[in-house]
Amino acid sequence: MKFYRSHILVGINETSLLAGVENFIVALRAELAKYNLQEEINILETGPLGFFGRGICLSVYPENVSYQDVKAEDIPELVEEHFLKGRPVTRLMLDTTGKFTPKLNYQNRIVLRNSGIIDPESIDEYIGAGGYEAWEKALVRMQPMEIVSEVRKSGLQGRGGAGFPTGVKWSFTAPIDAPQKYVVVNADEGEPGTFKDRLIMEGDPHQLLEGVMICARAVGASKAWIYIRGEYKLCIERLQKAIDQCREYGIIGKNIFDSGFDLDIAIKIGAGAYVCGEETALIESLEGNRGNPRWKPPFPGVEGLWKCPTVVNNVETLANVPFIIKEGADAFRAHGTQDSTGTKVYTILGDVAHPGLCEVDMGTTLRTIINDYAGGMKKGFRFKAALVGGAAGVFLPERMLDVNMDYASLKHYAAVLGSGAILVMNEHQSIVDMLWSILRFFRHESCGKCAPCRNGCQQLYRLITKIKKGEGTMEDVDLMVTISETMFSTSFCALGQSPVMVIRSAVEYFKDEFIAITKK
Repeated sequence: MKFYRSHILVGINETSLLAGVENFIVALRAELAKYNLQEEINILETGPLGFFGRGICLSVYPENVSYQDVKAEDIPELVEEHFLKGRPVTRLMLDTTGKFTPKLNYQNRIVLRNSGIIDPESIDEYIGAGGYEAWEKALVRMQPMEIVSEVRKSGLQGRGGAGFPTGVKWSFTAPIDAPQKYVVVNADEGEPGTFKDRLIMEGDPHQLLEGVMICARAVGASKAWIYIRGEYKLCIERLQKAIDQCREYGIIGKNIFDSGFDLDIAIKIGAGAYVCGEETALIESLEGNRGNPRWKPPFPGVEGLWKCPTVVNNVETLANVPFIIKEGADAFRAHGTQDSTGTKVYTILGDVAHPGLCEVDMGTTLRTIINDYAGGMKKGFRFKAALVGGAAGVFLPERMLDVNMDYASLKHYAAVLGSGAILVMNEHQSIVDMLWSILRFFRHESCGKCAPCRNGCQQLYRLITKIKKGEGTMEDVDLMVTISETMFSTSFCALGQSPVMVIRSAVEYFKDEFIAITKK
C-alpha cells in the first residue's frame, strides 16, 4: 500500500463539472509535478462534499481544510502555499475567518458515510469500504421474511416525506404469491429546495443499488426500476455505470451467487413532475401513461406496476437498508429517538453562511442543524423563519428553533419532516411573497385530475396574488385557509392535500404580515 502525506478530495458533481473541474484536476496534477509532489500528494475524485453552489470544492486531509470556489488561476498559490510550505490559503477556505468548520460527522453517518470519501464510479472502492457485504448476507444467509423482520425492527420510516414504516410496507408484498413482482425507486425528487437524493446518488450510487437488491430479495422481486428525473444527468450516468459494474461482477443477473435468485435493475428517465412523487402517479408514468394518480385501494404493494405487486421506496429510504442488514436493527436504533430511529439527510438553503447537505441523528434540533452544519445566518442577518419540509412543509418562527427534528416532535406542532428541505429566511424576507411562490408552484404542478385540487390551487393562487398586491382583506386570508382545509379532505392525492400546512403556519405564526398589507 502506498502512503501519502496529504489527500486532496475533489468533489465531482454537476455544479463542479459546470465549473470545469476536469480541466482543473489536470492543471492541479501538473502544478504538483513541478515541485515533485506527485508522489506525496494524492488527488482523489469523489462525490459531493456537502457544500452547495460553491463551484469547485476541495477537502484536504489530514489537515481537514475545506476550500470552495477554487479556480484554475488559484492553483499555483494553493500548491506553493499549502502543499509546499504548509500554510493553508485562508481566502479560499470555506470559512475565511477560520472560526467555522462544518461538522461532517462521518462517524454518525449512515446514508452519506461514503460520500465525499470514495470514488463513486468505482465498485472496487465501494467493496473496499464494506459494500455489498449486506447483500451477500441477505442473499445467502437470510430468508426473505427475516430481512423484512429486521427492517421492521429497525423502525426505518420512509424518507420521501410520508414517513410510513418501511418494514410494514415490505410485509404487504413479501407474502404474495405472484409470478412477477417489482421494486420501484422514486428518484423523481420534484420538491422545491430539495436535492438530497441527487447528491446521494452522485456520491454513492452503489449504496442505493445495494438497498434495492436487498429490498428485491425481501419481497421476491426479480426486476427493479429506478425512476429518475431527466435533469439528473450525472446521477443517471453514475447509476448506469454502477449497474453495469454489478452485472460484470455477477452481483446482479441470473442465479446470483448460485442462490437461485434472479434480479435485473434498469433506469427509467422521467420528465420531472411534482405529482410523480406520488407512488401511483409514478407507476402510471413508468408504464408510459400520463402521470396521474390512481384510485387506492388497491395499493401498489398488492397491485402496482403492470398490475403486479410492487414496492415503491424513496432513494434515501433504500440507502439506509444496507447498514440495517449488515450492522443490525439495534445499531440503526442507536441513532435517533425511540419513535424516530436512524438519521436524516437535510438540504439547507437560504440565508445561511454555508448552504449544503448534512446528515444528523433524528431528534437533532433545528437550531443545531442551522448553526453547526450550515454556519448559522449570513453575516449581518437575523433569523426570521425556516420553511421545513419543502413546499408542502411549514414555516417555523424563531421561537421554535429548538424543536427536535423528528416525526413525533414535529407532529406535535402540526409540522412534518417532509423531503428534508430547510429554507432559512432572514428578517427582511416576506412570508407573503414566499407563500405566493409556493402557491404558484402548486397551481402549475396540479395534474388537474380532481376538481378540488385543480380549482382549489387556482383559487389559492388568485387570493394570494390579490393579497400580495395589497388589494386583499383578512377575509381573503381566512378564505385561503378554508379552501386549503377543504382540499385536504377532498383531494384525490397528496398534492391537493399539501397546501394546508404551509398556509396554516404562515397565517398562524406570521399573521401580522398579512394584517399589514390587507385592506382594513
